[in-house]
Amino acid sequence: MPKNIADSCNAFVAVLADAAAAFCAVYIAIWVRFDGGWFDVKFGRPEDVYVEYVPIGIAAMVIVYATFRWLRLYKRPQRGTYPGKIPRLLRGAVTTTIAMLVISALIKNYYAVSVGVILLFLPCFIVLVLIERALLFRLEIVAAKNAPAENSILIIGTDSTAAHLMRCFSRDARLRVKVSGVLKVTAGEKTDATIPAANIMGELDNFIDILGEMPNITQVIITNPDIPRRKLAEIALECERRLIRFNIVPDMFLVMTSSVEVETVDDIPLLGLKRSPLDKLSNKFAKRAEDIAGALIGLIFSAPIIFVMAILIKRESPGPVFYSQERCGYGGKPFKMYKLRSMKQNAEAETGAVFAEKDDPRCTKIGAWMRSRNVDELPQFWNVLKGNMSLVGPRPERPAFVEQFTTEINHYMRRHVCRPGITGWAQVHCLRGNTSIEERLRLDLW
Repeated sequence: MPKNIADSCNAFVAVLADAAAAFCAVYIAIWVRFDGGWFDVKFGRPEDVYVEYVPIGIAAMVIVYATFRWLRLYKRPQRGTYPGKIPRLLRGAVTTTIAMLVISALIKNYYAVSVGVILLFLPCFIVLVLIERALLFRLEIVAAKNAPAENSILIIGTDSTAAHLMRCFSRDARLRVKVSGVLKVTAGEKTDATIPAANIMGELDNFIDILGEMPNITQVIITNPDIPRRKLAEIALECERRLIRFNIVPDMFLVMTSSVEVETVDDIPLLGLKRSPLDKLSNKFAKRAEDIAGALIGLIFSAPIIFVMAILIKRESPGPVFYSQERCGYGGKPFKMYKLRSMKQNAEAETGAVFAEKDDPRCTKIGAWMRSRNVDELPQFWNVLKGNMSLVGPRPERPAFVEQFTTEINHYMRRHVCRPGITGWAQVHCLRGNTSIEERLRLDLW
């Protein structure tokens, strides 16, 4: 199972387990208070006490969810040890109990709730949640150990920080990463004694060659703070061209901007460029659902238009109605993008790949009309339905142009961290066809 799906499943199971613990804690507290024999039932036991407290059990589940989410106890992957989570679990239990006391005080004139039950809820819930969280922690580790590593990491630096990172990655199976190699910054760099010599792949000067020999690298982490900024920029750009995550362990935090995020492995901060909101699985599902619904509606409503255009295309020019062209999609992978044919058949046989221009002589009359109104793009709803494209995103380019722009324009490959779209922010600003690539890129990355 892919790691992001496994993390979401683990978080969902934790939500259900915490809710069950909260609900059970309420009913254990009721039994102790009224039926356990340890307390005098001064005002008599309510006849249907277990039925009457169902809303309290539900309220406890909702409050626990809100509190634990606020304390980031559902964030995955959960790094660190189980004992390190106990203080937050206790804080969540106490906060939940206080919230229940406040709510019971506010509704006492409408719904009588025993304060004793709420106070007994606290120890009951603490015991249950600590047990179920310990079990979940163990299950997550066992499941992760049996799953293949998804991230292959190259560490630049052989200092104590690099050694500590290697230990963290090796002992926490939930991260599902492996350190594929370590690079020395210089030949004379001091190497931590705990780093195996077999892991040292070479020196930083050979960085690009080593990446070429290790195509499965998905993340590069720099632990040595003495690398010159110019060299850091070169490394970052090379990682971006190859769609490799780039992180650096900072020696200090001078500037924090909206384009930077910090994550930690044990006690080591990793500074990196903020990832796309679509890295979050819930956002991916929501966007994909929107794309499928929009594509289905688009295909239904555009079918009559496509039918009429097909007749007109056939009348004016021999050849197929539809035209497929290879474009670069998500992750830089090629796919076939569909259009209504707007040019004469085999129009690019002599010119090769060129940008579309106004009054393009290769266009048919109906083709020029379709292009001016973007009607030729309607078949791309099928690409959206297939999953090659999205309704909204950077417009996909042809592989020849992508290869050219990647070497000429910094950050160009960042366009490919999401699915390309039928339309995008650059097109909203009327930047299409033979217009400034730099300006289109700026709006694509906005």
